Amino acid sequence: MLDILTNLANQTAFATLDWKNYVMILVSFVFLYLAIVKGFEPLLLVPIAFGMFLSNMFPSIIQEGGLLHYFYLLDEWSILPSLIFLGVGAMTDFGPLIANPKSFLLGAAAQFGIYVAYFLAIAMGFTGKEAAAISIIGGADGPTSIFLAGKLGMGGTLMGPIAVAAYSYMALVPVIQPPIMKLLTTDKERRIKMPQLRQVTKLEKILFPVVVTLVVVLVLPTTAPLIGMLMLGNLFRESGVVKQLTETASNALMYIVVILLGTSVGATTTAETFLKMSTLKIVLLGFVAFIFATAAGVLFGKLMCLATKGKVNPLIGSAGVSAVPMAARVSQKVGAEYDPTNFLLMNAMGPNVAGVVGTAVAAGTFLAIFNIS
Repeated sequence: MLDILTNLANQTAFATLDWKNYVMILVSFVFLYLAIVKGFEPLLLVPIAFGMFLSNMFPSIIQEGGLLHYFYLLDEWSILPSLIFLGVGAMTDFGPLIANPKSFLLGAAAQFGIYVAYFLAIAMGFTGKEAAAISIIGGADGPTSIFLAGKLGMGGTLMGPIAVAAYSYMALVPVIQPPIMKLLTTDKERRIKMPQLRQVTKLEKILFPVVVTLVVVLVLPTTAPLIGMLMLGNLFRESGVVKQLTETASNALMYIVVILLGTSVGATTTAETFLKMSTLKIVLLGFVAFIFATAAGVLFGKLMCLATKGKVNPLIGSAGVSAVPMAARVSQKVGAEYDPTNFLLMNAMGPNVAGVVGTAVAAGTFLAIFNIS
C-alpha cells in the first residue's frame, strides 16, 4: 500500500514542478485577469493564458505525442497564421484605403518600428534571423510574428516569447498609444476634422484584392501565404457571390483557428523556454518597436498635415500598426477627447488596414533577405 501511495504521489504535478513553473502559472493568472476583468483582447489572451497554465502544470502536453504539440505544428508550418489572415480579409473593409490611397504611406511609415527593433536586436546580441523574428512585434501583428518566427526556424526557442509579446502589445494598444499620440501632436492638430471619404464602388472593391495580390506577390513572392490569404478572404467578402464562404472564414473558421493558435502558442511558454534573459530582451525590444512604430506614424501624419495645409489629422497615423480595428478606434477616441464631434474612425481605418499589408510585406522582405521561401 505504501508503494502504491508513493507512486501516486510521484505522479502528481507537485512532485515534478519547481518554482519556475509556479512563476509561469502566476503569469498565466495575470493574463487571465487582464483578459477577463480588464477586457484586453480576451479572444486572444484567454486561450494563450490557459495554454501557458496547462503546459506549466503538465509539460508533456506540448512535447511530442502531447495534444498541443500537434496544434503547435500547425503554427510552425505557417498554416494557422495564414488562416487567420483569411479570416481577417473576410472581415475587413478596404474601402477607406481605396478611397484614400495616401493612407498607404501612413501604414508604411508605421513599419519603421520594425526596422529599428531589428538593428537594436542585432546590437543586443541576437542573430540576424532572431532579430528579424523579434522585430516584427513592432507591427502589433501576432499572426505575422508567429508566421515569420516559424519560417525562420525559431519554433523551439523564441516563438513562444515573441508571440506572447506581440499579442500582449496588441491588447495594450489602448494603453500604450494615447500618451505617444498626445506627446507628438498639438491641441490644434488633434482637433482637425477630416472630410468624409468618397463612396467606393463595388468594382473597385473586387479589383482591389486581385490587383494587390498581383503587384505584391510578383514583387515579393515570399508574401504569398499571408497576402494571398488576406486578399482571398477579402475577395470572398466583396464578390458577394460566396456568402457561405465569407461567413465561415470570418466566424466559425476564424474562431476555431484562434483557439488552436492561442492555446498552442501559450503552451510553448514553459518555464524552461520563457524564464530567460532573452525573453526580457524580446519584451523590451517589442515595446521599443511599438513606440517607434506609433511615433513614426504620427510624425508622418504631421508631415502630411503640413503638406495638405491642415487637412490631415496626425492622430490617424498611429493607426498604421496592424492591430485592426483597435488602433483605428484609439485614433477616434483620442480625437473625440478634444472635440466630441470629430469623427476620425473611417479615415483612420485606411492606415490601419494598410498596416496589415505593410507588416506582411516587412515579413516577406526578411524572408527574401534570408533566402527562405
